[in-house]
Amino acid sequence: MAHRLLCVTAHPDDESGGFGGALLLAHRAGAETNLLCFTDGQAAHFRGAAGDDAELGRTRRAELEAACDVLGVTRCEVLHYPDGALPEQDFLEMVGVVVERIRRWRPQVVLTFGADGSVNLHRDHTMVSLVTAAAFHWAARAEVLPERGAAWAAQKLYYASTPFVSVRNHPELTDVAATVPWSLELRLGALADEKMAAFGKHTSQQAVLDRVGRDNVRKGMAAERYLLAAKRGIGPPAEEAMWAGVVED
Repeated sequence: MAHRLLCVTAHPDDESGGFGGALLLAHRAGAETNLLCFTDGQAAHFRGAAGDDAELGRTRRAELEAACDVLGVTRCEVLHYPDGALPEQDFLEMVGVVVERIRRWRPQVVLTFGADGSVNLHRDHTMVSLVTAAAFHWAARAEVLPERGAAWAAQKLYYASTPFVSVRNHPELTDVAATVPWSLELRLGALADEKMAAFGKHTSQQAVLDRVGRDNVRKGMAAERYLLAAKRGIGPPAEEAMWAGVVED
């Protein structure tokens, strides 16, 4: 059976730090893996040697391409939404973009952030979560956004659960933030090193490791945890594995 996965993110490096293990495992299992990233990360606090926003965007796109090679990503698309400003964009338009990709690429499994905003509680991450959740459900309904293609019902939607919280200049949030619990844990074993290698391709962002703490990052790379947020049909979840319960379509 041909498995197909879609991962929806906000910035280059999200795919490696947040979802790299799932992408690697899916690739190793022969699945098609698709990545949709909403911005090219021009508003990043860490800027490497970039002289302006446009140069940083080009740099981060190239870093993402290199990381996707490590992760075995089948298809990667970077959109042109403004980094740091997704909450101010047209919600329905963004949903339509994801609906169109779901209907065209026909994934059975969709991965994205939880609405908490992930490890740094980023508002862009929250918006991508909300947009992707709406698109997951609406893509299956032929009467919703019919101009975006024929209806396609993906089978599972997972939210990533953050391994820790670290918000720049707001240490008080580390202990009080409400985060996404998990229903599935992926123990990565040796793949954690490959995930770290993929993150290492984002050279402009390596100062993140020093801010967050390299030991924290390495510990967080050892496993990924996901919450099954929606599944096709009605009934209890099947959680032995990410692809458990997925049927051929």
